[in-house]
Amino acid sequence: MKKISLMKAIWFCYRDKKMSDSEKNRIRAERLSSLVAYTKQNSPYYRAHYLNIGENFNLSDLPPTNKVDLMAHFDDWITTKDITLKEVETFMTDLDNIGRKIKGKYLVFTTSGSTGNPLVALCDRSTNNVMAGINIMRSFAKRADFMAFLKGGGKTMGVFATGGFYLGNSSVRARLLSMPWKKRQFGVISALYPLPRIVAELNAFKPTMLGGYPTILELLIDEQKKGHLKIAPVIIMTGGEYLSDQLREDLEDAFGCPVQTTYSCTEGGTIACECPEKHFHINDDWIIVEPVDHQNQPVPDGVQSDKVLITNLYNYTQPFIRYEVTDRVVMHHEPCPCNNPSPWLTLEGRTDDILTFYEDGKTIKIPPLAIYATLKEIHGILRFQLIAHGQNQLELRIIPGNGHDPQSLFEAAQKNLATFLAGHGVTNAQIAFSELMPMQHPQSGKFKHIINKPE
Repeated sequence: MKKISLMKAIWFCYRDKKMSDSEKNRIRAERLSSLVAYTKQNSPYYRAHYLNIGENFNLSDLPPTNKVDLMAHFDDWITTKDITLKEVETFMTDLDNIGRKIKGKYLVFTTSGSTGNPLVALCDRSTNNVMAGINIMRSFAKRADFMAFLKGGGKTMGVFATGGFYLGNSSVRARLLSMPWKKRQFGVISALYPLPRIVAELNAFKPTMLGGYPTILELLIDEQKKGHLKIAPVIIMTGGEYLSDQLREDLEDAFGCPVQTTYSCTEGGTIACECPEKHFHINDDWIIVEPVDHQNQPVPDGVQSDKVLITNLYNYTQPFIRYEVTDRVVMHHEPCPCNNPSPWLTLEGRTDDILTFYEDGKTIKIPPLAIYATLKEIHGILRFQLIAHGQNQLELRIIPGNGHDPQSLFEAAQKNLATFLAGHGVTNAQIAFSELMPMQHPQSGKFKHIINKPE
């Protein structure tokens, strides 16, 4: 395994733009072949998994993997023998280790676990350098935005989950630990803080770039409009959740600057970067994305997948090869007006849950965005959270605006929602008003408007 420096990673990302399709395909195939060969030699788990895989193989010949199975075989999965899962778990019991390297070699990241048990990821120096190279070279959709960011001082503040080994939080702390003199240039505010504290810290920092989960930044819109926020970012970068067109428009209107997002995950880093057309172009020199159905069979271009299989071509310490990610995407290979030749995605991504209802022996699934749009029509509700508990039982939590009666808002929401559901064939849903407030995920700090909690 060849080590990759940050400068080399940046060069590779730059060089890719200049290459022909045939050259890119050749390099991608070489990277896949090298990764699989190294993995078979150094990972007992993959050696058994690929027992019948020879030197000449197609990607589809490789059996898929998933989080549950890999974590159950963690010590046999990773390709290094100098660390165990028990050691990593012990390391993570001390939150002061966030952003520090275990054994001086590996940054430790975890997923939030909001859709199941969390995954533990180890990133060696080369892995981190490639992730950084991609972000440095491809994060900004427009060069003008990048130049405005630099001209404005390049100060970056993100509102993300702290208190855990999450990718955003750990990456920022790692940079601050290695470059403490940069603490006036970038940082992170906990998404779990009360809103007034977030506002106060942003006002004190005055970021040139504001980052955060879309559902957290949504709360800042009113704060900005009311004049409580006194910041003037030149760009907003969201991540970690789906960014709707409406929320993008609302953020741009409130802050007077462009809003961008990326498609990322802990296991694959930045999978796709947004272009000026708001298309998510896959970083296909470093990652392979396969849209598939529930049986891991490929779905054609233009059809929404049930999930994706990703292959990370640069993480040799902890290989993710045809790894299942439960995001729904649509693949596109048609030319993009931005002239980026890489395939691009339309995302639904890790957003609110699909709700499942049962009516007269039929199963009826309703997408969350439709329910979200129905409830957003109720004037006076600042925030809501709808929880499905199974047996068509719904719990609605709301935060009312000033001067609005919560019970009246609930009755209006109940009426709209019942009418909407009836239009989809659901007539026996029970909608209860909750005394509880809408709540973020207690560990990750992320917020879901629509939650499926079957009994």
